[in-house]
Amino acid sequence: MERVAFLLEDSGERIGCLLNPESVIRRRVAGVRPRRSIGGLLTGSPSADDQLLYTGGGSTELQLELLFDVSISGSTIATDDVRDLTEPLWNLAENARSNNEETRPPMARFIWGKSWNIPGIIASVAERLEYFTAAGIPRRSWLRMRMLRVVDTVAPQPVPPRILSVRAQSGPVTSGARPSLKEVRVHEVIGGGTDDRGSVLSERLDEIAWRYYLDPSAWRELARLNEIDNPLLLSPAMRLQVP
Repeated sequence: MERVAFLLEDSGERIGCLLNPESVIRRRVAGVRPRRSIGGLLTGSPSADDQLLYTGGGSTELQLELLFDVSISGSTIATDDVRDLTEPLWNLAENARSNNEETRPPMARFIWGKSWNIPGIIASVAERLEYFTAAGIPRRSWLRMRMLRVVDTVAPQPVPPRILSVRAQSGPVTSGARPSLKEVRVHEVIGGGTDDRGSVLSERLDEIAWRYYLDPSAWRELARLNEIDNPLLLSPAMRLQVP
């Protein structure tokens, strides 16, 4: 099974987890609250319940519990201090200045196989450290994360300017038309390693979009141009047209 990962929207960086969570808690809070006036809650003797004000919106959150242990193989970081493994996830809850000069925690996508692709921010992180060395270095961490879903701003974004400039040079593009091979690069999908089931791993379409356009959301245009129905299933050595 593919490992849980967090894909940062601004930079395209991928932060993987050492082990997948055994369970995921989803929680939804509707956009309602008790109706109030200046004097307090609006209630009356005929009413069995408080009157509600429907504000719209609401919030959706995920709660993950992850295990990190320096004695477990599979980590890309060789260390005796488990905090070196969990620090990248801690940093997701730190405020930073984004591309639009807004100070907020980094936007990240919760990615797990084909079923989970949720944009959000990490609202809180807590960990319990265990198995300390004589020098006080922890070797195991039980990490709990709380993620709040946010509005997916990727879908309404326009086609990246570099693709638009290619279209302008080649004239109007009708439905189903594509640039000629002279106007595009040809990218060969890189493969390497295997997952837990022995399947060969390969690049993802959002990683390729980040490489050429510095914008992972451009994967939709690449999928359309190359007639890819499932962007998560790219074969190693597959050749893609990249304007």
